[in-house]
Amino acid sequence: MSPTPLRLVVAVNPSASFGRRSDVGASVVSALTAAGHEVTLLLKDSFDDLVTAARREIAASPDALVVVGGDGMMNLGANLVAGTGVPLGLVPTGTGNDMARALGIPHDDAESATRLLVSQLDRPARVVDAGRVTRGDETTWFACMLSAGFDAVVNERANRMRRPRGRSRYTIALYLELIRLKHLSYRLEIDGETLELDGTLVSVGNGRSFGGGITVLPDALVDDGLLDVLVVERLGRLGFLRLFAQVARGTHLADPRVHVHRARRVTIHSDDVAAFADGERMGSLPVTVEVVPGALRVIAPA
Repeated sequence: MSPTPLRLVVAVNPSASFGRRSDVGASVVSALTAAGHEVTLLLKDSFDDLVTAARREIAASPDALVVVGGDGMMNLGANLVAGTGVPLGLVPTGTGNDMARALGIPHDDAESATRLLVSQLDRPARVVDAGRVTRGDETTWFACMLSAGFDAVVNERANRMRRPRGRSRYTIALYLELIRLKHLSYRLEIDGETLELDGTLVSVGNGRSFGGGITVLPDALVDDGLLDVLVVERLGRLGFLRLFAQVARGTHLADPRVHVHRARRVTIHSDDVAAFADGERMGSLPVTVEVVPGALRVIAPA
């Protein structure tokens, strides 16, 4: 039993009530309760209902919010607790689990992730950055990655697919969208410097990967006070396939058509493309993304 019982809120992805991982939420609650903590379980029929219930609980200042699910649940958690000081824990059960990878949380073993969560509760929370996104009058947060190019188009298709699970779903969506590859004209404002180009892919990372471990920003750190902005110039289908192979080998940053900018603030303008943050659709561009150092306290290894 923990020497310091905590008051915890556990929010479970509504879609996790089905399928082979339907019991993970209950297992997390059991493990936390066995460790001596007071646990409030939030299991709702929809994300809207879950957000409403979680906001009510966060207003009462619990010792931590734990989310059970994938990057979408991590995104939900970040939007609930960024800037509040309430620590955020994660037991990943999703398709990509890219923020779990960035934080050193087991991304494919819920039992191991649960054990890590319980063990970390007696230690100080890790302080990491978050991305703050402004789109019109709306402000939201993301934890790992914002996509605004071909990667966003692939994300949109992957989200519509029910099978397969994991990285292979993203890979299949990528090849399907590659058939009708569309190039985009961008205007980027990166820390006050304007860049105009025809491009294929633009991503803004706090973490390193998207699509279930596709590591496009291998040098990104979640706690360095900077965003890594990946810009890929216009590519044909064959060129993109070659680039994808380079990403798999970790050699793509040497390609002269690939550029990474370190920045605190970036605004992305383009027509006919939507932005996605942590795999969640945000809406059409433009968006302005700013890093907020130390905005999140996470229950994860230092």
